[in-house]
Amino acid sequence: MALAPRTRFDWHLRTRSLALGGRTRIMAILNVTPDSFSDGGRFVSPHAAIERALALLDQNADILDIGGESTRPNAAPLSDHAEQDRVLPVIEGVLTQRPDALLSIDTYHASTARAAIAVGAEIVNDVSGLTWDPQMPAACASLCCGVVLMHSRGRPQQWTSLPPIPPLARMPVVLTGLRESILAARTAGVPSDRIVLDPGLGFGKLGDENYTLLALLHQMHQFGLPLLCGASRKGFLGASLAWFYGGKPAPVGERGNATTAANVAAVLAGAHLLRVHDVRAAVEAAAIADAILNAADEVAAKTGPGWVPETSATPQ
Repeated sequence: MALAPRTRFDWHLRTRSLALGGRTRIMAILNVTPDSFSDGGRFVSPHAAIERALALLDQNADILDIGGESTRPNAAPLSDHAEQDRVLPVIEGVLTQRPDALLSIDTYHASTARAAIAVGAEIVNDVSGLTWDPQMPAACASLCCGVVLMHSRGRPQQWTSLPPIPPLARMPVVLTGLRESILAARTAGVPSDRIVLDPGLGFGKLGDENYTLLALLHQMHQFGLPLLCGASRKGFLGASLAWFYGGKPAPVGERGNATTAANVAAVLAGAHLLRVHDVRAAVEAAAIADAILNAADEVAAKTGPGWVPETSATPQ
């Protein structure tokens, strides 16, 4: 399949804009949780979390996405007050040392979104696509911040018991859900230039269902909005490597190469942002994928659609 030019956008945030499409932007994950699937418990204290945040920014992360509640399968729900106790000191601490840092709050609670934006976050990253808290659409509209609408099929407590999605229904399920989230956002007053979409890999999608979403990611361009993709260390990557680990899924810490492969595939399909744990690897992979996209753009600009190269020699 020929590569299509990646559409460029100016993503309007709380106090600034971020150019998307010229190069892939990297959103670094910082889980201030004891129970996240990958790094839960490593950065629970504000001091450890702030040190980790500064390290991720030094590795050239464009955005730091801070979350206080785990959304791994079967994770226990957390109150908004407990969530805020975890994330607000980290947001304030990071901005004290790096006032220009671009921070996102990973939450589905409207009250946490308001509190995080009040202390300096620029983006609300809602894994439920505004569906788990009825106050969230109005909150995002009033906060005038950037918004990531992610598709989630069910809640974490339901994921292990969900029925599989037939192959031809996988992307339509995501497109339908995101269409509803976009409508909720716009109805509440969130302008389109503040919205980014995320297919929600692993969020209620089982195994190979995620590969279908990656293969068909280009279909999400029909919304005319920027795309974020978060495959980092997800379970479906580990399952694909089970043959290398005696039939068991690859350990979370051994999914780096698989993550890089998925990230490159997402960028070549038109993703504008990658949400990752390992920033340096993602920055390097995105640089190569961007170079491929730029080469495709250059050829397309000089030849037009449907161009077929002439051959000067006939094979013998």
